[in-house]
Amino acid sequence: MRPDPASGITRRDFLKATAAGSLLAGVGAPSLVFGAAPLVHQALPYAEGALAPVIGAQTVGIHWGRHHKFYVDNLNKLVPGTPHEGKSVEQIVLATAGKADQQAFFNNAGQVWNHDFYWRSLKAGGGGKPPAAIAKRIDESFGGFDEFRKQFAAMTVSQFGSGWGWLVEDAAGKLKVVKTGNAEVPMTQGLKPLLTIDVWEHAYYLDHQNRRADYVAAVIDKLLNWDFAAKNLG
Repeated sequence: MRPDPASGITRRDFLKATAAGSLLAGVGAPSLVFGAAPLVHQALPYAEGALAPVIGAQTVGIHWGRHHKFYVDNLNKLVPGTPHEGKSVEQIVLATAGKADQQAFFNNAGQVWNHDFYWRSLKAGGGGKPPAAIAKRIDESFGGFDEFRKQFAAMTVSQFGSGWGWLVEDAAGKLKVVKTGNAEVPMTQGLKPLLTIDVWEHAYYLDHQNRRADYVAAVIDKLLNWDFAAKNLG
């Protein structure tokens, strides 16, 4: 398969997109593609109140219904008539990462992707220790679940300002915890995302005020969707 010059996709973008497809094979965030119709604001995989009391219905309603939708709407305004039309959100992220003149595309595409991934990283009745297959990988990479939990919480809480904490798999197959600022996405660093926790203040402030550490601990213990992580790990 070769890039079609008429599509506006350069060879460099094509190669990046191909790499992204390999990296994200099995990753559970939807592959969102722009065509004639606008990008759809993806529905939540549960009711707005399903994550309470850790994350209340009001927080989810505002976060998903306003903040997340804002990025979807922005991207729908930005993309038509540009070389990014027809690309997936992942392709836009990879094609625009690190390019100052493409920052608006990157920020909005990154935030659409991150939010879709975040909502699926959570579920009611989740959290706690993962199933055996992932538990084994965590033991191999961190020396045990308790050490993983400690590192994941510390890494996520320590993100200065707005951003995200992630459980990822690196190119060597080792699981790691990392953090990214603002709209940054681990796949731009060659990492496969497995789970994320949003630490932009609007994700937790109504429920936890400035107690970010309490929010992160509660998400890890009560909401992490290990089934989603297992699907992403493949």
